[in-house]
Amino acid sequence: METLDVKRKEIEHIYGKVSPFELKNKLISLAEDSKEKGAHALLDAGRGNPNWTAATPREAFFTFGLFSVLETRRVWNNDDLGGMPEKKGIADRFRDFIRENPTYPGVELLENIINYGITSKGFDQDDWVHELADGIIGDNYPEPDRMLTHVEKVVHDYLIQELCYNSPMNGKFNLFAVEGATAGMCYIFDSLIANNILSIGDKIALMAPIFTPYLEIPHLPRYNFDVVELLASETTSDGTHTWQYPNDQIEKLRDPSIKALFIVNPSNPASVAMKSETIQLIKSIVKEDNPNLMIISDDVYGTFVDNFRSLVADLPYNSIGVYSFSKYFGVTGWRLGTIALYEDNVFDKLLRELPEDKKERSRRRYSSLSTNPEQIPFIDRIVADSRQVALNHTAGLSTPQQIQMAFFSVFALLDKENKYKQLTKDICHRRQKLLFEGLGLELRCDPLDAAYYTEFDLLEWACNYYGDEFAKYLQKKYKPVDILFRLAQESSIVLLGGDGFHGPEWSIRISLANLDDEHYSKIGKVLHKILEEYVTEWKN
Repeated sequence: METLDVKRKEIEHIYGKVSPFELKNKLISLAEDSKEKGAHALLDAGRGNPNWTAATPREAFFTFGLFSVLETRRVWNNDDLGGMPEKKGIADRFRDFIRENPTYPGVELLENIINYGITSKGFDQDDWVHELADGIIGDNYPEPDRMLTHVEKVVHDYLIQELCYNSPMNGKFNLFAVEGATAGMCYIFDSLIANNILSIGDKIALMAPIFTPYLEIPHLPRYNFDVVELLASETTSDGTHTWQYPNDQIEKLRDPSIKALFIVNPSNPASVAMKSETIQLIKSIVKEDNPNLMIISDDVYGTFVDNFRSLVADLPYNSIGVYSFSKYFGVTGWRLGTIALYEDNVFDKLLRELPEDKKERSRRRYSSLSTNPEQIPFIDRIVADSRQVALNHTAGLSTPQQIQMAFFSVFALLDKENKYKQLTKDICHRRQKLLFEGLGLELRCDPLDAAYYTEFDLLEWACNYYGDEFAKYLQKKYKPVDILFRLAQESSIVLLGGDGFHGPEWSIRISLANLDDEHYSKIGKVLHKILEEYVTEWKN
């Protein structure tokens, strides 16, 4: 009991002061103690790692890996040593491999992936197969360092399909393959500062609630930005959160001193896509009042919303798109992500307009890369900055990771009926329904809800079902951490507080991706039981 009291005091002491993900580790420790006493299995719905994986494109990847190793043996076979894949004739040898091994896992998709490059993209067949084979073997530095040539083109097709909803563009996006969206975020923040298009103390805007690193990074001493939050505070007539942004919040962007806007769309923790009216308002504000606004949009959950359209599609000139493959394909361990920047963009314009002293600083920074460093576009500066410029020649995501990224991309492009997409969406929405049934609440239908997470406001529940007096009682006598503590201690259930994402103080975030279906019924029922106990206590 003494140990439990110590842990409770420790959790209460750090609540609201550290990242919710750091608090989660303390709650897990508490929940594991409960589990060891034989009470319950640990249910961690705090982190959004999905419990599904895209199996077929992985089968194709590993079967192609076997072909590629055989190619190295063909060139040089000396005991445990092989050579490097040879380009000439490799496409024909691949077809022979397919014909001789028709029962290998993923072989049908693998053949279709190769054919997509040749027939749909017009790639030279040996160039295409060799880039994939040499890349999967990983025997060369990434070249180009920003992204392999053919891989970039097929991933570009995927991003256009999934994030821009096949919006016709006059130009194209340049992509930088990175170690997941988190690496992309770090690289972008650093390059904005390194290139003087954002300076320490500048004013930026965040659309909140938001993934906690976006809240924490701007306040680090190396940035120390002046942060304006645009709050998703819209509610329905009965007080239910829609997790959308009222116009008066978006209107803050008319201030031209706000130089950058950071967005997660669909949002995290609420997991709701921005409505089209908000996007249209942002477009008009950029056009009328803030044409140099730099927008960084993290669209990782876009595949879970029907007909999703990233803000990058509507404002390509002003936007950098960040995307991670981790959630959709179940590859958080692979670290697969992209930074996308349209050819004609405000970032390059701002570089051209820098005052002479700042241009000179950039010349010195990138002088080892070019005799005319001023002409280096921002996307390539991000690549160089990712390796402190001096190590630019070793920049780039590992080539096997890029090949896996390409296989996932073409797999999705070939899935014309969106069978895989529907599977993942059905999983999330089914679990959300089970959770709300356990809570005893009606689930509001929202076509913009990705249902990858759900953010549940306990005070909203208290007001709607028992009135303002009970809500006041709950606020006066308890803190949100009390409920998180009880869930971990009594039922080995770990959830995150929404306050750490700058959501409502009494909100909690529940990941709908990483536990089995029946666990969400249990979480809903346990949470409902705790809340009802508070009601009984209040009534007595």
